[in-house]
Amino acid sequence: MMNLEPYVWSNITTLLLLCGLWWVTRIVRRNRLWREAIAELWQRRRLAIAFVGLYLLVGLFDSVAWKGGIPEDAVGVLPNAPLSMLDRAFLDTQEASYSAPFADAEFYGGKSLRRPGSHPLGTDILGRDVLYLSLKGARVALLIGGLTSLIAIPLALIFGVGAGYFGGRFDDFVFFLISTLASMPNLLLLIALIMVMGRGTFSVCVALAVTGWVGFCRLARAETLKLRELDYVQAARALGVSEWNIVFRHILPNLAHLIVITFVLMFSGLVLSEAVLSWLGIGVDGSWGQMIDGARNELSRDPIIWWNIGAAGGALFGLILAVNTVGDAIRDVLDPRTLRDS
Repeated sequence: MMNLEPYVWSNITTLLLLCGLWWVTRIVRRNRLWREAIAELWQRRRLAIAFVGLYLLVGLFDSVAWKGGIPEDAVGVLPNAPLSMLDRAFLDTQEASYSAPFADAEFYGGKSLRRPGSHPLGTDILGRDVLYLSLKGARVALLIGGLTSLIAIPLALIFGVGAGYFGGRFDDFVFFLISTLASMPNLLLLIALIMVMGRGTFSVCVALAVTGWVGFCRLARAETLKLRELDYVQAARALGVSEWNIVFRHILPNLAHLIVITFVLMFSGLVLSEAVLSWLGIGVDGSWGQMIDGARNELSRDPIIWWNIGAAGGALFGLILAVNTVGDAIRDVLDPRTLRDS
């Protein structure tokens, strides 16, 4: 089991995520309040939700891979390499060098392309289709934002809820820990953690999670301090309900709206943080940040190569804008302190 190839692990992870999404969907459909919240969210931000769904669909197509079915004359592809559905859609599209969007010849050399007019966003210095690279970056962005949030939010809940509900020495320890982390420059701590753990997608996710859980931990601690003094919690304690049952049945459900809102809003910040790391040369291979870093020197050429950085920046901007728009709508729908529009 441990000797499975990386693409097999990717397929298994994708299947587990789909199963988790199906399970969450079943829970939501059974709960009237969640159904109403989702219906209101869809009415408010249909376009943004559809846009995020499009990115998720592209990421899904790039996550399911298998070997075989590769033509022998395919350019730039190893014979027995595992290819995703997205890779197979752009199979054998590599050219020799730069070409402008919808061009028939190379941008500098003037040589005819193998597939003239078939690159809507042009090609990069290695002849790779820029549209293909931009779509590949969606999976990396979703992985960075999603996996890091799934690490940081449970970590923040464990320390924040534990400190707020149980208090005492554990609260003192958590307060000292978050104060220490908050006093360190995030960028320097990120670089140090990545250098210690090694470059890679998982290492970057862990490093971003370690430096990103403090804010939500403080919020969870403050909310738990308020919730533990409410009448129904005091009544449950007086009836002899165990502390752990109170936490799981009364505290955590009342933090659900904060968890959902934090997940959505944290996502965009994490994607931008990875872009900054790529600018420094320690990001994730295949990300939009790496595309922007590789294309920054091309703006000084004459004539300039603008489509590489334009495609990566546009894809990054589109995802962040859509996620932030959905996040604002989720906050309006789920946060009980926010006045809803009539």
